Amino acid sequence: MATPTGWRREGNLPAELTSFVGRTRLLSHLKRHLQDNRLVTVTGIGGVGKSRTALRLAHQVRGHYGDGVWFADLGRLQDAGMVEHTISSALGIADQSPRSQTDTLTEWVGDRHILLIIDTCEHLVEACAGLVTRLLAKSPNLSVLATSRQSMGAPGEQVVPIPPLAVPGDDPNESLFTNESVQLFNARAGAVVPDFTLDETNVDAVAELCRRLDGIPLAIELAAVRLRALSVQQILTLLTDRFSLLAGASRTALPRHQTLRAAIGWSHEICEPAERLLWARLSVFSGDFELDAARFICSDEDHLPAERIMELISGLVEKSVLLMQNHNAGVRYRLIDTLREYGIEWLRKLGQEEMVQAKHLEYYLQLALTGEHAWSGPRQVYWFIRMRQEHDNVRSALDHCLNEPSHRKTALQLLSSLWFMWVACGFAREGRLYLHRALEANPEPSKERCKALWVLSYLCSAQGDIEAAQKAAEECSDQAVQVGDSSAVILATKMQGTAAALQNELKKATALLGVAIEFNRAGPELNPGLLPAILELAFVLIAQSEPNEAEVLLSDLRQTCEQRGELWLRSYAHWATSLAQRATGRMPEALANAREALRIKGHFHDVLGAMMCLEAMARIATDQGEWARAAQLLGAAQTNWPLFGLPFLGSPFFSGEHEQSVKECRDRIGEKAYDEYFSHGSRMNLEEAIAFALDDEDTAAAPGLV
Repeated sequence: MATPTGWRREGNLPAELTSFVGRTRLLSHLKRHLQDNRLVTVTGIGGVGKSRTALRLAHQVRGHYGDGVWFADLGRLQDAGMVEHTISSALGIADQSPRSQTDTLTEWVGDRHILLIIDTCEHLVEACAGLVTRLLAKSPNLSVLATSRQSMGAPGEQVVPIPPLAVPGDDPNESLFTNESVQLFNARAGAVVPDFTLDETNVDAVAELCRRLDGIPLAIELAAVRLRALSVQQILTLLTDRFSLLAGASRTALPRHQTLRAAIGWSHEICEPAERLLWARLSVFSGDFELDAARFICSDEDHLPAERIMELISGLVEKSVLLMQNHNAGVRYRLIDTLREYGIEWLRKLGQEEMVQAKHLEYYLQLALTGEHAWSGPRQVYWFIRMRQEHDNVRSALDHCLNEPSHRKTALQLLSSLWFMWVACGFAREGRLYLHRALEANPEPSKERCKALWVLSYLCSAQGDIEAAQKAAEECSDQAVQVGDSSAVILATKMQGTAAALQNELKKATALLGVAIEFNRAGPELNPGLLPAILELAFVLIAQSEPNEAEVLLSDLRQTCEQRGELWLRSYAHWATSLAQRATGRMPEALANAREALRIKGHFHDVLGAMMCLEAMARIATDQGEWARAAQLLGAAQTNWPLFGLPFLGSPFFSGEHEQSVKECRDRIGEKAYDEYFSHGSRMNLEEAIAFALDDEDTAAAPGLV
C-alpha cells in the first residue's frame, strides 16, 4: 500500500527515471561550489535541465550529508505564503502547532547536516530568498541547492548558470559520437525505437539536428520522439523548414528560448486536434492527476467525448507530452512544467480557461464531499492516501475560489468538507490559513460559515491553540443560532468541550461533551461529532480518576470503529484504553493497547498520535521498572516532538505525566545512567523509535511514518 513519506535520515530524493547524459565538467564544478558555499543557485532557461542536473548532483553527493538530502518542489505552488509550509512538508515535518512556521523549521533543522534542494523558485524568489537567509543564519550545517530561472539575490549566494549541452563543433577535436548532445539523442532514441542505432549513416544528421536545437535537452528529447514515424533526416528537414519560417528566412540563429518554443510548438503540431485540445485542458491540473479526473474535467460532448480521453492520453504519453507514473494506488499522469505553461497559453487563446477551471473546482469539491462522507468507513486508508495525492489540486481549487468573488462561498464549502484532510492527513496548519482567508472573504453569517467555524475550532485544538479554538467555537454557536443551524450548535458545543478538556477544565468538559454525545447519537454521522466526543470524554474521565467508566466508553468506541472499518480514531481509542488500563495497574494490557495504537498509525502520517503512543509506552516502562527502556523512549520522544510542533498539545495533563516519568527514571538509575540512555534514544529518528517501541527489528512495521 502506498503511504506518504515522513522523516528519515537518508532524505526523500526522487528516483532518477531516465539515464543522465553528459555534464561531467558541470557536475564537478557544482560539487566544488557546494563544498565552498552553503547556498548555490542553478539558473537557466526552461528546458535546459536545471532540475535534472540538480537531482543527478544530489544523488552523487548524498553520502556527504549525514542527515540526508531533501527535495522540495515548488513548481506547482502559487501562494508565496505557503513556501515554508511546503518545504516543511517535504522534510517530513508534520507540524500542526500555532507557532511560527519559520521557528518550527529552524528549530527542527538545527544542527542537522542536511542538503536541501529547492526546485523551481523563479515565481517565488522573494519568499525563497527570505526563508533561505533565515535558515542558513540559524542552521550551521545546512546547505541549500536551488534551481530557478533567475537568482535569488540572497546573501552568500553562488549562482551557477546551466548552459545547454555542448553541440558538435564546440570542440573541433571531439568525435561526433562522443558529443553529449548526440549521446542524449541516441539514449532517448533508443528508448523510443529500441532498434535505433547511431552509426556513420545517420550521425551527421543527428549532429546537425542537435546543433539546430542549440543543445537544449528538452528540445532534443522532444525531437527524438518523432523517430516513431520519421527518419532522422526527415526530422531534420522538417525542423529546418520550421525554424526558417520562425526566423523569417534569415540565416540568423533563433534565440535559445525561441528554439525551445519552436520545438514545443512542433510537438504541439504533430498532435491531432483532439490531442492538442486535451493538452490545453490538462494544463489546469496542478501536479499529477488520475484518469477519472481528466475524463470529468476535460471532456465535452462535441469535441472531446469522455470515452476518447484514455486513447488521447495514451497518445500524449507516446509523444512524451505527458509523463505516466505508476503508484501502488494506481496510475497518475503529469505535464512537466514547461509543457504545462505552453498548454495554459493555448487554453487562454481558446477562451476556455474559465470553463475548465470551473469543472476542475466542481470535480475537487465533489471529491472532497465524497471523502468526507466515506472517511469513517472501511476505505479510510484509501482516502488518506488519495487526499494527500490530490493535495496540489485541492490547493489550486481553493486558490481559484478565493481569488474569484463569485466562488468565495464555495471556498467555505470546500474547506469545511475537507476537515478530515486538515486534521488527519497532516495539514492542520495549512487548513487553518485557508479557513482564515475564506472566513474574512465571507463575513456574513450563513450555514456554510458556521461549518467553517467549527472546523477552524477543531484545527486550533489540534494545534494546541486552545484560546483560538474556544473563540471560533463560540462564534460558531452564536451565528448558528442566528441562521437556525442546529447541527452547527451541537458541533460547536463539542468543540468547546474539546478545548475545555485540553485546558484541564474537566467539569466543564464533561458537561459539554456529554451534551454533544447525547445530541449526536441521533445523527447519521460518526465523525467529527460523536466518536471524537466519546474519546475525549473518556480521556476526561481518566484525568478525573475514573478509569473504569472511561474503559466502558472506550470498549464501545473500539467496537463501533471495528464494525465501520474506521482506523484513525480506533488507534486513539486503543491509546486511551492503555491510559485507563495503566491507571488500574494492568500494565501488560496497557502496553498491548499502546502497541496496537502505534501499529495502526503505520497507515497514517499521524506524528502526533505516534508521539502520544511513545509517551504512553515510556510511562508504562517506568511503572514496570524498565528504567533504561523508559529513558530511551523519553529521549526518542524529545527528538521527534519537533516533527509535530507543540509537545503534548500544550496539555498540563500530558506534560505532567512526562515530567513524572523523567523524575522517576532519574531517581532510580541516577543522573549519569539516565543521561546515557536518554542520549541513545535521542539519536533515534521516528522510524527507529517506532521499531524500538514495538520491539520490531523490521522497520517496515510503520510504513506511513518512515
